Formats: sequence, C-alpha cells, structure tokens
Amino acid sequence: MASESCDRSLPGAIRAGYRWKSKPGSSSDLRILFVTDHYPPEASAPAVRCSTHAKRWIARGHQVTMLTNFPNYPDGKVFGGYRQSLYKRETYETVDVLRVPTLVFPNRGAFLRILDYLSFVVTASLASPFVARPDVVIATSPHIFAAVAGWIVSRVHRRPFVFEVRDLWPDSIIAVGAMKEGRLMNLVRRVESFLYRHSDLIVTVTHTTRDVLASRGIDAGKIVVITNGADTTKLAPGCAPSSLREKLGVENKVVVSYIGTVGMAHGLQLILDAADECLTRVPEAQFIIVGSGAEREELQQQAERRGLRNVLFVGRVSHDETIDYWHLSDFTLVLLKNTPLFKTVLPSKVFEALATGTPIITNVRGELEHLLEPLGAAEMIEPDSVEALVNAIGELARDPARRHLLAANAATGGKRYERTALADSMLEALQRLCPGKPEESDRPDRGLAQDKTG
Repeated sequence: MASESCDRSLPGAIRAGYRWKSKPGSSSDLRILFVTDHYPPEASAPAVRCSTHAKRWIARGHQVTMLTNFPNYPDGKVFGGYRQSLYKRETYETVDVLRVPTLVFPNRGAFLRILDYLSFVVTASLASPFVARPDVVIATSPHIFAAVAGWIVSRVHRRPFVFEVRDLWPDSIIAVGAMKEGRLMNLVRRVESFLYRHSDLIVTVTHTTRDVLASRGIDAGKIVVITNGADTTKLAPGCAPSSLREKLGVENKVVVSYIGTVGMAHGLQLILDAADECLTRVPEAQFIIVGSGAEREELQQQAERRGLRNVLFVGRVSHDETIDYWHLSDFTLVLLKNTPLFKTVLPSKVFEALATGTPIITNVRGELEHLLEPLGAAEMIEPDSVEALVNAIGELARDPARRHLLAANAATGGKRYERTALADSMLEALQRLCPGKPEESDRPDRGLAQDKTG
C-alpha cells in the first residue's frame, strides 16, 4: 500500500507552511476536515465508512484532511508499521491523514477506554490550530468524545460543525453493560445534548436514530439520514480461493461465519452455545469468527475449554482480506444483544453481506428487520434463543436451494446501498450547508508541514 508519510517526534516539527492542495478553477471545491477516532488501516465500520467517503469526495475534486489517532482498534495495540509520536502526516490511499498520539490501552475496562477517548480530545484539539482552515468540520461517533474534539476544532476555525451520529452515546455503552447510570453518565448526556444543539448539521445512519433525536427536541430540519452501505466495486458475489478452504480445513463443511468486531454489544456467547449443540445436531457446520475485540480472548478460551472443535477464531484481518471470508461463508450471523436500543441500529456488516450475496441469519429486530424482510435475504430468529439459532443453521445447512435463493436476493438488494452514491448524498448535504465560500484572505497559511520526500 503506497503511502507518503513523515514522522516527527520533536516540538520543532510543528511549523508554518502546510497549505491545502489547490487546483486552478477549484474555488468552489469544499475543504473538509474530518475528525475521527477510527481510520484505516483499522478495518472497523467507522473507519471504512470515513475512508470511502473521503476518497469519493477527493475523486469529485474536493479536498479532505483526516484528523485521527494512530491505528490501534480493536485490540488497543498500535498497529505494526506505526509508532506513536508527536504527530504523523501521511497520504493514505489518496487521503491526507494527520495522526495524533493518544493513551492506548488494551481493550479492557471502561475507565481505560474513556482515558483513551479523552486523550484524543486533547491531542486533536491541540493539533487543530496547525491545520489549514477548512470550510467545514465533520466529526463522527462512536465515541462521543471524538465529536467533542470536532466541535472544539470547528470553534478554533470558526467553521460549521457536522456531527455524524453512528451510535447513541452514552445509551449504547450502558446497553452493553460497560457503564452504569450515574453522575458520570449524566455528565456525558449533557455533553451529548450540547453537541446535538450546537451542530449545524447532524447526519444519522438510521431513520430511527433521527426520530429519537427529534423526539428529544432536536431540530429535525438539520438532521439528514445517510445509511451505511458497501463499496460494490470491491464487494461482489464470488468464490473464496480454494487455498483458503484448505488452509482452514473446511473443504467439506458448511461455513457459518461471524465477521466483525467481537465486542460487548454482540452477544457472541450465543454462537458458542449454538456451536455446542451443532456438534451433534449439525456436524457439517463449521463456525468461523473473523475479527477481534474486547470479548475475543475470553470467547476463544471458553471454546477451547468446551472442546468446540467446530469453532475457529481467525482474529483481526484487513478489510480487503475480509472479502475472501465473505466469499467463504455459506451464510453469516448478524447478532446483537437483546436490548431496546439496538432496534435503532443497522450493523454495517449487513451491507457487506448483501453486496457479496451472503445469506444472513439475524436476531436483530427493529430497523434492521424492516430493511431485510422486503429483500428476502435473511432468516430472522428470536433474540437470545440458542434453539432458534441452531434450527436456522440446520435448515440452511441442509437446504442449498434456499441458500442460493437468499444469496441471489441479497446480491440484488445490496445494489440499493452502494457506498459511492451514499457518499455523494452526504456531500450534497455539506454543499447545502456551505453554499458560499470564504475569501482566500480568510485562510491563514498555517499548519503541520508535510514532508514531500516520502
């Protein structure tokens, strides 16, 4: 992966000189500063969405800078090829990326995670005066502290603030049991309300979230819905390499996959309990869990203790590598804990499953159910029911004609959620927010210098 980068570890590296790249005739192009705590090479849903949108906007002639941290999610370890320093500026897949250091801890315990989040607020805010003045500042959640950093950055530059709401915080961390109601959560709720009220534009990824915000008194006129989707230029139906089947030892198995974050929200204990039953009831089923997160180590140890030889943990892979695992899957599991909040969500993995023509078994009700039912691409099961999951796995494992029908319906439905079109819709919302452009004299030439030597 080609990347131009510079890595500075001394305060003297911060100096005037960075300018936005400009082109003749580009006075109407937007200069977008995007604040996010997740960005590639991380393969999380927020990282992929931010990257896809940024690359599309650049292809449309606009200019984007990502203000983010050093990649460490979901394991809380800085990725190979990176080391924390005062800052790092690089061009990553055509996108200008400025990385700032944070407190990085293994993904265990809410207190340490919050320290990590708060450190990003501090370092991103401190870096913002040295970034050339944009036309608009976007910040995306989760987590809400990234949005705090985005709002501060927008005030530094006196530019409109766009809040992209992927999850309702702090409701989501309370729902999974990571935190409890109390004074701290009350404070976070006040911060959340402040950000909603002081946003110039709010982008939600589900209609239900939009309705929840409107019911809380947030101006519905400044909320737009841009759902998640999939990059259909990369994600399409296909076959996994035979070498992958051989490597994993699944040549004669029906592959039941889970692809995504192995986190507290997903209730993946259900997979192990179902796998235990399938050892005798559906012996042809092989479960493959692709991804990492706060729960992976415990679940893997438990699978070993229980002798679940039909469960394989692959661990973290790049987003490009996940394509082979989608193609390997005879069907995939989309699971969440049974809590009312999760009726408002649309897990990003659903759109990748649709794009690759992968049949789905899901226990998620609400907005996801309303999306999938008309497509005929999924089997819906009762939440928290091991028996229902085992029955659904057994029926699909032994009915290839049904799998083929679900796969065809998925591939057809997936075309409705092409990520490029969704990026264009968000760009249109940004352009409506910024109809006029500031004079060039209003753009100070200050910033973090980018080393052109590579």
